Amino acid sequence: MPHPHDADPVRASLAGIAALLAPAHPGVAEEVLRAHDSPHDYVGAFADRLDDRGIDEPFDGLAWIALVDALAAHGLLAEFDWKEDPQEIRAQLRKLESRPSVDPWALFEADAAATLPTDEFLDACGRHYREIGAALAVLDIDSDCYPVVGLRAARADELTALAGRAGFLVHHLGTDSRRP
Repeated sequence: MPHPHDADPVRASLAGIAALLAPAHPGVAEEVLRAHDSPHDYVGAFADRLDDRGIDEPFDGLAWIALVDALAAHGLLAEFDWKEDPQEIRAQLRKLESRPSVDPWALFEADAAATLPTDEFLDACGRHYREIGAALAVLDIDSDCYPVVGLRAARADELTALAGRAGFLVHHLGTDSRRP
């Protein structure tokens, strides 16, 4: 018998995003789908985590926030303030579990980029990741921060499409068409 939520395209897209960004961590999908299916239950279970974001009740974007928080908890997302030190950005991107096996920093003039504003520095990072077949994307949470994930560049359009079907935005760093 099919699950009652199987026909829900938003749910299917959220599950697809979780599988794309956290294939080895099924707990990410479980958290995201719990936020989508049972938002009050999710808010109660993750009250401490959500309190840091000023969230104390369900809202339309709860599953997207759940995705960001679950990815961060598994080392698959780094969240940067709008005014972050470039060395901190670099250090956090190096810690991402989903980082590429080739180090893009060997291609990067770090001293020249150290004075860039956060959005421009992240965009420069995205360009360098693309040079080695990887991609950096911002999961837009309508805030003054940048939740950044890494993935294979070949899967970047898939992420954008899934996010769009779920009603959310993704900005790819290092491309001319999309800026954070």
